[in-house]
Amino acid sequence: MPLRFRLVLATLLLGASMSAMPALSQQGPGQEDMGFDSPELRVLGQADPTIRKATVIVNGDIITDTDVEERLNLVIAANGSQISPEERNKLRLQVLRNLIDEKLEIQEAASNEIRVTDAEVENAFKRVAANFKQTPEQFSAFLKQNGASQASIKAQIRGEMAWSRLLRRKVEPTVTVGDEEVQALLDKLNAAKGTEEYRVGEIFLSATPENQARVMADAQRIVQQIRGGASFVAYARQFSEASTAGVGGELGWVRAGQLNDAVGPVVTALAPASISDPIVVPGGIAIMALIEKRQVLAADPANAILSLKQMAIQFKPGVTEPEAKALVANFQKVTQDMGGCGRVELVAKEIGAQVAVNDAIRIKDLPPALQEMMKTLSVGQATPPFGSAKDGVRVLVLCGRDDAGVKGQSASFDEVYAQLNEERVNMRARRYLRDLRRDAVIDYR
Repeated sequence: MPLRFRLVLATLLLGASMSAMPALSQQGPGQEDMGFDSPELRVLGQADPTIRKATVIVNGDIITDTDVEERLNLVIAANGSQISPEERNKLRLQVLRNLIDEKLEIQEAASNEIRVTDAEVENAFKRVAANFKQTPEQFSAFLKQNGASQASIKAQIRGEMAWSRLLRRKVEPTVTVGDEEVQALLDKLNAAKGTEEYRVGEIFLSATPENQARVMADAQRIVQQIRGGASFVAYARQFSEASTAGVGGELGWVRAGQLNDAVGPVVTALAPASISDPIVVPGGIAIMALIEKRQVLAADPANAILSLKQMAIQFKPGVTEPEAKALVANFQKVTQDMGGCGRVELVAKEIGAQVAVNDAIRIKDLPPALQEMMKTLSVGQATPPFGSAKDGVRVLVLCGRDDAGVKGQSASFDEVYAQLNEERVNMRARRYLRDLRRDAVIDYR
């Protein structure tokens, strides 16, 4: 589905994905005013979960404290986050804004006689549960244990399905992409072949000169949380005001010249799988993430498919440091001298190691440190031991390599057309929602 999903759970669990093509848009964060047109909100006191009272009335439809708290708990549970009371209050405000948007979308869909059946919602709920590797009954229990409810996620599913159908009916038919535009972009991509490009994520927080210091402090807290282990994708979906918020902040593949002048040099200097400090950009503050990098339309060794055997040994409780070092040294010696994959099981039996097999794993799906090893490893060779005292020590033995996926990429006319069309639909959708906000009667209680 090409249309953006805004909240964490449905996007994450229903399987929204990003294109692997180079990004075509030249628009940087903050170039379109997408701020929420509402008074500044503050949470005062502690909510009583036993009292169901109105928090906001949107065109006559009520959003209660319970609605907000259940959705907030849902977001936190889905992302496994441990957050401070201060961060929880900030996230609560964002959840409230999301619920207001959801209510506006449902109202607009209903006014256009668009309906989503209970059966459709139920089927989607089952898919969400399956993504959690749970039955619907188990998933409902999980939600209840985490202060959420089946009703909350079903309401979100219903709203997103209704909005996407509305956009397909009213927005998509109005979008046009010319063949000349597509061909021009294809020519640009081919001309850039071999140059560096970057798979980038963004979190954009709008700011004015008057509130920039406060927004910068918020951005620094977000960076601290993410570097402490929180999900960049989750924070992007909940806090970012850029058009990419619905897909976890992902911009896709871009070249440095496609990024804002303040952002480009920062992104190119980042190591893969890292994020930047907050950056002052036109209209606000940006936090950038570099997911990975490659060369435009060039062969990528990280796409090679590997056949691996893993050998693992565990440390006995109470093992001393000298004993552990001796065990690792012997593990390395026997695996380096093993003579190929055919002897893995035999050697593992001799030293008491466990064996696991994976015949179809891409190099890029491995941890970064192992990726570099695997790019140069020959078939039959083993990596040096890696691991920890808690998790045990492992080696990977390379049994085969399929380089079919390494060949250089080529963007097709249809792919470029689809991406341009999606960008324009999303832009129209954002304007549509902005207009709904401006025309709405929203009563804060």
